[in-house]
Amino acid sequence: MAGASAARMGDETSGPALLLLGFAVTGSAGAGSALLAGVTIAAAAGGPLFGVVLDRSPRPERVLAGALAAYAAGIIAIQVSTGRLPLPLVVCLAVVTGLFGPAVAGGWTSQLPRLVSRDALARCSALDAMTFGMASLAGPAIAAVIAAWLGARLAVAVSAALVALAVPAAFSLAPAPVSSASKERLRRLLAGGVTVILARPALRRATVTSVVSYLGIGMLLVCCPVLGEQRLGAASRGALLISAAAVASLIANSVLARWPPRRPDTLVLASTLLLCVSMAAAAVVPGWLTMLAVGFSGAGEGPQLTGLLAVRHRESPPAMRGQVFTTAASLKIGGLAAGTALAGLLVSRSVTICLLTAAGIQLAAAAAYLSMRTGKAASSERNPSMVVS
Repeated sequence: MAGASAARMGDETSGPALLLLGFAVTGSAGAGSALLAGVTIAAAAGGPLFGVVLDRSPRPERVLAGALAAYAAGIIAIQVSTGRLPLPLVVCLAVVTGLFGPAVAGGWTSQLPRLVSRDALARCSALDAMTFGMASLAGPAIAAVIAAWLGARLAVAVSAALVALAVPAAFSLAPAPVSSASKERLRRLLAGGVTVILARPALRRATVTSVVSYLGIGMLLVCCPVLGEQRLGAASRGALLISAAAVASLIANSVLARWPPRRPDTLVLASTLLLCVSMAAAAVVPGWLTMLAVGFSGAGEGPQLTGLLAVRHRESPPAMRGQVFTTAASLKIGGLAAGTALAGLLVSRSVTICLLTAAGIQLAAAAAYLSMRTGKAASSERNPSMVVS
């Protein structure tokens, strides 16, 4: 919990800090969105490979720690290069850094079943999701305060330091036995996570819904500095909007940790619809009411993550859990990256249009969920050892 919280807090600090850094250096929201998109889009490629290495390594804790250290170093390199090198080169550096991003999300979560009993997994999944909520609460606030008082460059440096703090915790995890499938061809192993996701209807439905939904969440994230400048008086206050969402997320997940959901699949759908309503409201409300509207998005995003993690744990074969989690997390991050890139094109024209588009994307995510029938939602529970190759 300590390691996951530190790593995720650093990651959540880095996003707003990079947005503010790009905005501060160039005066354009597009530069910040390009940096964030570069970091996030690479995770779609890095996740499957990282999952294979994690599943097949006898010392997964070393793999996780190494990836976290590389991610922290990459964030520092972006900070040093922004404004000193041409933006396209800095974006390329951001892409390389993003390859290690899946360690922050799926890398930690995939290790959870090794640490707790099956009966405790549902509650611990909610607690795990709470670390994302706590990070989303503290990270943007840290970025906002440091950027406002000491500059965006130091805010980015602090985010890297927080990720680095998680390295000792990663080393403390117990080693795991090497899977009997470790000698399979790399190409087949890389496809393993995607194969499992596609073959298991409930997992496929939850994954597709979350990926589409995160496209809209990425758009909301890019809108926050602009909303801060236009409605709250300063671009740095836009990070406080993200913190408001995190408060709602933390409260919602605290309830779910006390009373774990019996139907996590339905929770994914309901939370996506709540995100749609929140983004539509944020597009039209004036002034500080924007904080309330954006805050409601956290009440959707937090439970969506809790439901999604519960579905992944239920549907993932034990021998391929790392691949499933990192691949699914990478797909989500890819959706986030696409959203930030699209928002970079729209937000300079109209933040209202950008947010209404994001709300429409959430509606599309809910429609995708409803269009994908699964039969019995927990069919794979009857044969949890099945490995789809």
